[in-house]
Amino acid sequence: MNETTNTTPAILGYRAGTWKADPARSEIAFSVRLLGISRTRGRFTTHDVTLVTDRNPLLSSVTATIDLASIDTGNTKRDHHLHAAAYLDVDTYPTVHYRSTGIRRTAEGWAVDGELTLHGITRQVPLTLEVPTFGPGRRDGHRAGFSATAEINRRDFGIDAGGVALGNKVSISLEIQAVLHE
Repeated sequence: MNETTNTTPAILGYRAGTWKADPARSEIAFSVRLLGISRTRGRFTTHDVTLVTDRNPLLSSVTATIDLASIDTGNTKRDHHLHAAAYLDVDTYPTVHYRSTGIRRTAEGWAVDGELTLHGITRQVPLTLEVPTFGPGRRDGHRAGFSATAEINRRDFGIDAGGVALGNKVSISLEIQAVLHE
């Protein structure tokens, strides 16, 4: 189904429907500058992402819930340290939520406007989206691939720990492979 409106370009293999991220083939990752020298990288291993693609891609939506306790930076001691109240405060705020509020075309491709709720604070966070890919799955129906990036300031979400040793800007990347649920 490659239907779009007259003002929206066709996306090869595009299908309208509800898509669920395949956790084994999806990744939500982040990086933050440490001591102004290098970047510390990590990912969240437990998340629930649902995409609803409309016949008109501009009317599509995405919601995501991420389990903050699933943080994995490759260093167990650091991961447990980040669970603390001074950082992610996992006991008080166990999840982070994202909800799209709109999708639009940009000169570079697509943008998803949305609200991110982290640490009990909600802020507007746009995602830069690469042109999604759609195709048949090897064993289980139709699949779609979505790649997106964003940048947030951790202080905007009340995460002030780390002082000058920890950069304020956090880069976020999403590689989502989703399965169509018809």
